Amino acid sequence: MRALHLIISRTSATLTVSLAGELDIATTELLRGHLLELLQEAGHPHRRQAGLVIEVSRLSFIDAAGLGILVSVQNQALRRRIPLRIAGAPPSMRRLLRITGLDAHLT
Repeated sequence: MRALHLIISRTSATLTVSLAGELDIATTELLRGHLLELLQEAGHPHRRQAGLVIEVSRLSFIDAAGLGILVSVQNQALRRRIPLRIAGAPPSMRRLLRITGLDAHLT
């Protein structure tokens, strides 16, 4: 099993979390915690509703639990009116998003 690695970068208008490794049932709770913290930070008044970008080009694997976390965080972002987008999806992930119909919501 390959671990999930996160790198977080911040600008005045965008918070970016770059993911590498595997996003599966074993790593989803780690990611959920970080993403919810970033959404809270993005919505803080000093950030003036910064956007959140989840960069996934270095993910080697994603399963249904991983997709579920992305949908859950997208729903949280919508409720908080924080722009969220998925960037850098490799072809296999784009195909999975297209098959599940999530491409219209997450990219």
